[in-house]
Amino acid sequence: MIKYTITACSLAFLLALTSCGKKTSGLNGNSDSTAIKPVIITEAVRHDTDDPAIWLNPEDLSKSLIIGTDKDIDGALYVFDLQGKIIADKVVRNLKRPNNVDIAYGLMINGKATDIAVVTEREANKIRIFSLPDMKAIDNGGIEVFKGETVQAPMGISLYTRPSDKAIFAIVGRKSGPAEGYLWQYKLSDGGNGNVAAEVVRKFGKYSGKKEIESIAVDNESGYVYYSDEQVGVRKYYAEPEKGNNELALIANVGVTEDNEGISIYKTGEKTGYILVSDQGAGKFQIFPREGSASNPHEHKMIKSVKVTAFKSDGSDVTNVALNDQFKKGLFVAMSEGKVFHYYRWEDIIGAEK
Repeated sequence: MIKYTITACSLAFLLALTSCGKKTSGLNGNSDSTAIKPVIITEAVRHDTDDPAIWLNPEDLSKSLIIGTDKDIDGALYVFDLQGKIIADKVVRNLKRPNNVDIAYGLMINGKATDIAVVTEREANKIRIFSLPDMKAIDNGGIEVFKGETVQAPMGISLYTRPSDKAIFAIVGRKSGPAEGYLWQYKLSDGGNGNVAAEVVRKFGKYSGKKEIESIAVDNESGYVYYSDEQVGVRKYYAEPEKGNNELALIANVGVTEDNEGISIYKTGEKTGYILVSDQGAGKFQIFPREGSASNPHEHKMIKSVKVTAFKSDGSDVTNVALNDQFKKGLFVAMSEGKVFHYYRWEDIIGAEK
């Protein structure tokens, strides 16, 4: 995924935010005056925001979209513009507890490169796949995951695009599962009749059993997958199935107030940048070097921790692409309690780089 940021807001801009109808009690999150403030708070969803993903519009970046889950038994997959407004005709409703969502570009369907949003539908034990930007279902009603398992209940998802052949894989986590082989990896392909098919190609990943695994993020260029084993840390593995199932690192495993949660990756180069991990209970994000240390690519020592206004953030996403005059160095999106998502400028999040 691609990532960006923003600087301090002017008084006029803050007044403009107020006029958007979002500055109401319960929507603003953490009231700590030292916390970094978003430049935009989205319109509220119906139930409970959980996880966002950023789709970059290749024809006009200023028309890029934020896709976000509304987690409930009659939940939805919401679509927002860069001003935080809900695009009503793109919202997908009647989903059974949609949990996490991710985006990939260029899956070949009927000979056409198709951008996709994939969401876990927890109560249906499925993943749902929608084409972008029209948000049309291309999954024949959904694809069952963890088939044959006692516990299914999919929660986390991240999409891996293999650089060598652009094959796309969905890496899916669940509410509970075994100590080994907790994540299942599916290869996505053209299933005919305009729909996507999925084949299990790998079962991997440790699970502590302490809480659950929800947030998953993939670094396509570096070839790694990261996932939050809550109350333990973020585990790192190879994203490519043929490279094996050995754990490479455990990061974000100290100094966490409650749960290590949302993961996003901001890229400054092909394999450089930052990994951001939500310290959910503290209203903070811990920031780590994407490339590791000079001597060890799997040694990720925390660079800094930043406090944000987003409250008890589960999920996040980030891009380094300049989207418009507001987000010149990228956009960081974080879920916040209050049924909203917060948009931050990357430069506000990273501050003075170390």
